[in-house]
Amino acid sequence: MPVISSNKPYRIGRSRTGLGLFATKPIKKGTRIIRYFGPLLDSRKEEHDEIENKYLFELNGRWTIDGSARKNVARYINHSCRPNAESDVRPRERKVFIRAIKDIEPGDEINYDYGTDYFKAYLKPIGCKCDSCERKRKKQLTEARAERPQTKVRAKAPTARKAKKMGGASQDASRASVTAKKKANGKPFNGKSFNGKDVSSKSVSRKSVSGKSVSGKSVSAKADGHTRASSVTAVVSG
Repeated sequence: MPVISSNKPYRIGRSRTGLGLFATKPIKKGTRIIRYFGPLLDSRKEEHDEIENKYLFELNGRWTIDGSARKNVARYINHSCRPNAESDVRPRERKVFIRAIKDIEPGDEINYDYGTDYFKAYLKPIGCKCDSCERKRKKQLTEARAERPQTKVRAKAPTARKAKKMGGASQDASRASVTAKKKANGKPFNGKSFNGKDVSSKSVSRKSVSGKSVSGKSVSAKADGHTRASSVTAVVSG
């Protein structure tokens, strides 16, 4: 890892995707931060055209910078879909600079957009891991989790209504069954008679049970510890 002068407003540090470049001092918008450099490759030369790595920076159709050397500190700057810096490409000078497009505070990671071609070739297959995309994924995950309980409640509500409806129907069916059995036996029971006999607390099978007589015979009543016979006072007619 290259040694960086303390006068420089950046340092190499650990990032989400490996190593990254971080600000050590405030960097104002529009400031030229660092130069992206390396050997120039000429696409007209076959040996140059065959070189492939992730640090090739194309200046134009002919010239490309090979920034794979570790002394090229700018190679540690990671991609971001919402960057705080950008690449300032100067084909005639055959140079590339990284420039701030926002105020960058100490501790912030410096990043820029690598471009559509690089994104499709290297980042899209594995999923972009920049801060912007990570926040988006977390937001989507939170929203998905918030939707799950609501879905379950909506799924349970019809079941509860159905159970209540089925319970009411069961009770109605039970009452209907009891009524049907009573009608089938031909023996109504309305609190006054059962099997054609009065049960109004006065007689059963034509015999008085009023506490006075049964089958026309007197029932003794106790008074002062002695039993006295009483005459029949009522006659039950057929």
